[in-house]
Amino acid sequence: MTKLRIAVVGVGTRETSRARGYLSTIKRLHDRWEICALCDSGDALDEMGERFGVSARFRRYADMLDQSEPDVVFLLVPSDGQTPLALEAIDRGCHVLTEIPYALTLPMGDAVAEAAREKGVQWEIAENVWRWPNEQLKRRIVEQGLLGKITHARMFYTHGSYHGFNGIRKLLGRRAKRVLGYAQCVDIPEQETYGGDRENTRWWDSAVIEFEDDITCLYEMPPSPSPRNILWEVEGTSGHLSGRTLVLYDGSERATHEIEEVYEDVNGEQVLSAVRVDTDPPVVWENPYKSNGIGVTDDTAKACILDSLHRAITEGEPLAYGSDEARQDMELWVAVRESAENGNRWVNLPIRQEVDVERRIRAEYVRRYGGDPVEDYGKLLDGEYNRLSAMWTVAGFL
Repeated sequence: MTKLRIAVVGVGTRETSRARGYLSTIKRLHDRWEICALCDSGDALDEMGERFGVSARFRRYADMLDQSEPDVVFLLVPSDGQTPLALEAIDRGCHVLTEIPYALTLPMGDAVAEAAREKGVQWEIAENVWRWPNEQLKRRIVEQGLLGKITHARMFYTHGSYHGFNGIRKLLGRRAKRVLGYAQCVDIPEQETYGGDRENTRWWDSAVIEFEDDITCLYEMPPSPSPRNILWEVEGTSGHLSGRTLVLYDGSERATHEIEEVYEDVNGEQVLSAVRVDTDPPVVWENPYKSNGIGVTDDTAKACILDSLHRAITEGEPLAYGSDEARQDMELWVAVRESAENGNRWVNLPIRQEVDVERRIRAEYVRRYGGDPVEDYGKLLDGEYNRLSAMWTVAGFL
């Protein structure tokens, strides 16, 4: 198997950070990946270099690109830094893996996608939700027809709703056609934000989303704290999925099946082997990474992301997700706000022009960093990017 050199930009500030989870997963996929360099301006750079056995460590992004010769650049920096750093890596002929979302605005993401196409390199976006073991099992349930004809869905998501849109859209297996949105800024108990500031208001979004084949999804992003937790449901003529529960209809009878996790011993550790529902016959998803000791839900998703990108580069396979699907997920959130700000009118998809909320996000970005992330990306490579992005400041998008 061809081993690729991957340079990781951003090592995280906490043990629970996604960056450190990715570093650990990459090391477990050592037959496919070699971490050739780390780049971070923070204090944890040397510690993470020692932990993961990476001697090439850089404080400046351009120096890393000049000296480490990566095949792939993995950008684990805050959202505001993703677009300019991705464009620079692509310009140098590197494949790129970025954290979610697609971009702060659809046109910013479109610029990265177009640059990657012109340069002939791969750009993958690390959306994890649809790759969780339970979600992969649920897709098999839907694809095997256990729910019958899909009629509608519901989704509650309390923060980065592109994640929830990703989960529900992949289960439905259809493209969204139009969105009717509502949004309101509401008072909440004062609390600390993701970026460490204090806040006492939060955006409350809701929408009706029409998909192909007359399927409708009801969506809500309730402010936190809320009686609602993260949940999505899919209903059909023969049954429904609600969280981890499958219910099948047989006339007036209801058969309930909970998703079960199966573990096995791998080198002295209990590792997730499969998830299943005990239908007749059972529906099963088996973990292809158990021999690597990868079994935690999100680590399994990380391995899927890395594996897809590796196959796309070395074998020419299509990316499992890619920029088109990432755009669809982010586009739904943009459409909700565009509808809400324009008299709650239907917004047809796809959106091909920059809308008002995106223009405000771009303006906030320029005010914050002194340059446009697409037009001035070369000047923004050493920016100190805020953990809370410009899209949070403008629209409450995480």
